[in-house]
Amino acid sequence: MITSTANQQVKHIMQLAKKAEERRKENVFLAEGVRIFEEMPKERLRGVYVSESFLKKDGHIKLLEGSAYETVSDAVFRKMSDTKTPQGILCIVEKPQYELGALLKGNAFLLVLEGIRDPGNLGMMLRTAEGAGVTGVIACGCADLHAPKTVRATMGSICRVPFYETGDLEKTLRILKEQGVVLYAAHLQGRNNYDELDYRGAAAFLIGSEAHGLADGTAAQADVYLKIPMCGQLESLNAAMAAGILMYEAARQRRS
Repeated sequence: MITSTANQQVKHIMQLAKKAEERRKENVFLAEGVRIFEEMPKERLRGVYVSESFLKKDGHIKLLEGSAYETVSDAVFRKMSDTKTPQGILCIVEKPQYELGALLKGNAFLLVLEGIRDPGNLGMMLRTAEGAGVTGVIACGCADLHAPKTVRATMGSICRVPFYETGDLEKTLRILKEQGVVLYAAHLQGRNNYDELDYRGAAAFLIGSEAHGLADGTAAQADVYLKIPMCGQLESLNAAMAAGILMYEAARQRRS
């Protein structure tokens, strides 16, 4: 059992939790909690750590069957954990890798995110995207998709929703348009109500940050500006909420 924070494995975990550069270099991320451990593909696990008290709870030994793991004292696990109330299980997971072309196969249904800086919102969008049947998420200038807080917010969707991170969104959008994907931008200048448009063909929703919206160059590439009509004095919704409304309207149309 690991009982010291001076242990090299513990130091390694703490570096991965704090530094995106370390996660990128090793092509891994951290996933913490029982639910997300159950959701992770076992072939992607590169290390599993459990607290001493975790092992004493009913059913937890059975949960770990088939997985090699290291036991850690409760005090040390609290240092390793990124949460205030650790559940007692943490794993290192190999990142999935996707090429842009993989997201464009078939009748593409995409979510394109620009400048989403809140990890909780970003993770929620991936989780909602899975529920709505989105075929892929494209991100540019967003929070780290593999930061611990983002991963927790996805509730396992990080390993199931294909995603592509780009440093040149305008170029990526040109590729989408060349492949016949219609670009819909949620925009304050939108004249079309979101529920009056047809999303049954290849479609991508462009969502910008709450603070700044879409960059002018990004918005200029959209084929259609749309709006979500609102009562009261509101001008816009939380980005994750707006994305959810649009994705589920598209999902409804595609089902019918």
